[in-house]
Amino acid sequence: MSIATVSRGGSGSAAAGQSETDASAAASTALPGRITVADRALRAVTEQASALAFGVGRDQVSVEIGSAAGGLALRVSAPLPIPDLDDTESVHAGATVMERIRSIQQNLRRTVADLTGRAVTRVDVTVTGAVIPTRRRVR
Repeated sequence: MSIATVSRGGSGSAAAGQSETDASAAASTALPGRITVADRALRAVTEQASALAFGVGRDQVSVEIGSAAGGLALRVSAPLPIPDLDDTESVHAGATVMERIRSIQQNLRRTVADLTGRAVTRVDVTVTGAVIPTRRRVR
């Protein structure tokens, strides 16, 4: 995949709170042309969204972007933050690893689609390790 292209046109549904006339008037004043988004921009957006979804630094996330079924296919690798195993309350209160990864997949699909305007058809997640977040003391 080399670049993403979004065409601007006059078709589409009216936004919430706008009448059909307002929406068609706004669409007719849009400039003709197309918008292209470079791969590195898609990668940067996806890396940042992935880092936030996992709760780790962007430098700990690896992202590959492809296409599948007319949309974006994401392959994300990152460590998964886990509670300190000595903190038994947190261990028992937390969701399982699989539940957390499914939640991350759904969150990434939604977030990347919202940010890029492209459908996300697949999100593959590889957990590369486990990290224990450092606790910060409140002064």
